[in-house]
Order: sequence, then structure tokens, then C-alpha cells
Amino acid sequence: MNAVKIRAGQKNDLPRILELIKELAEYERAPQEVTITIQQMEQDGFGKHPVYDFFVAELNGEIVGMSLFYWRYSTWKGKRLYLEDIIVTEAWRGKGIGRKLFDRTMQHALEQNCTGMMWQVLDWNEPAIRFYKKNYNARLDNGWINCHLEREEIEQLLKPSGSLKSK
Repeated sequence: MNAVKIRAGQKNDLPRILELIKELAEYERAPQEVTITIQQMEQDGFGKHPVYDFFVAELNGEIVGMSLFYWRYSTWKGKRLYLEDIIVTEAWRGKGIGRKLFDRTMQHALEQNCTGMMWQVLDWNEPAIRFYKKNYNARLDNGWINCHLEREEIEQLLKPSGSLKSK
């Protein structure tokens, strides 16, 4: 998967991002819940006060995945990166693209001086749960599963050369 390029998202990526969001909603059995529009995404992500950012995974010029995140502030911990969604289109799952996106998102959390990173995963989404446990040893709570890595854990995972150690 060396041909996969992870890059910052751009406004002209939003139509494909919305397609990926709808694909995820289908997988999570809630397609009717997607009400966001490209116009709203443009305003929220590229307007005067952006509230989210994202990375895309590109393969041969096609966006095959994305990681969308925003900042969260904890009164106990300070600035946190909240990973709203990491999506890899079905045809490309299981090929290391999700891991590349996740690693880049962790690196961004460090670059932005976050104290850690948080996300959720549905308790029935076993492939995702295995991914987070196997690759990151993330802590998972019951119910809606809240996941997080502390800054020190991210630093440890990314040592020594800025990439994860082989498992």
C-alpha cells in the first residue's frame, strides 16, 4: 500500500467525503441519519471559523478513505483531538489504509499539542474494535465505546522514527 498517499483534505474533496459518510451510515444501519450537505460542510470546514479538519487517503488519484476530526477541550486534560470518523471504502478495507489514516491523525494530535485523542466505535462493530485493540492497545469502554490514547501513549507508539513499531 505504498501507493496510498495521505494528505490534508481540501474543499474540492467534499463531494467524495460525503459519499464516504453515506457509505459509513449504510454500514452502521442508519442511512437516514445523514442530513449534512456539501454546502454546510464547506461552511463548517472552510468558512471563517472552521470547526473540523480532515485527511484523505488517495490511491491512484482516487479518494478511498478519510479521517475527520475536531478539537475537544477537557476540563481535566486540556486540548484533545476528537476523531469523529475514520472511513475506508469497503473495497479497500483490510489493506492498511485505515492504519495509515489513523497514524497520520495521531501525528497531527501531537503536532497540535493535544494531550490525547478520543473517538467512539459502535459496540457491535467487531472489525473496528479488533483494529483499535490489536494495533493501538486502545482502552474501550462499554456501550457506545469511547476510545482514547494519551499523548504519552501516542508518542510511545510512534517511536523511534515517527512511525509505529512492528507488532
